[in-house]
Amino acid sequence: MSEGSYPHLPAPPPTVVPETEQFWAATAKGTLLLPQCAACATIIWYPKGICTGCGSLDIGWTEASGEGEIYTFSISRRGEGDYREAGPFVLAYVELDEGPRVMTNIVGCSPESVRIGLRVRAVFDDTGEGTALVRFAPSER
Repeated sequence: MSEGSYPHLPAPPPTVVPETEQFWAATAKGTLLLPQCAACATIIWYPKGICTGCGSLDIGWTEASGEGEIYTFSISRRGEGDYREAGPFVLAYVELDEGPRVMTNIVGCSPESVRIGLRVRAVFDDTGEGTALVRFAPSER
């Protein structure tokens, strides 16, 4: 089964603002780029211009491994908006190896095979507008 083939999820383009521009540009290249505080080294999720650890405005960017594990998840059987016809899909929090927990979708496997602790890796679904949505697929087979 190819990544993203089960289930097929829509990839609506995100709203890009100055604080997230570098993040979204990196996703289009298949890279998970995360903000990191220069003062305290906190890796920040969701990208923003202020450190959630110490309040510093001295924020840089670091390339993440794209690896992590499922912290918790839910199988959604009915979506709304762009997800109305998506069928069952997994909404999960993935704890990245770098620390932050990211809300995302799990793709590349059946929803019934997802479990807490499952190792996953980032995959990127092109939105067609110069960005890609970061989703995760199982990394152990």
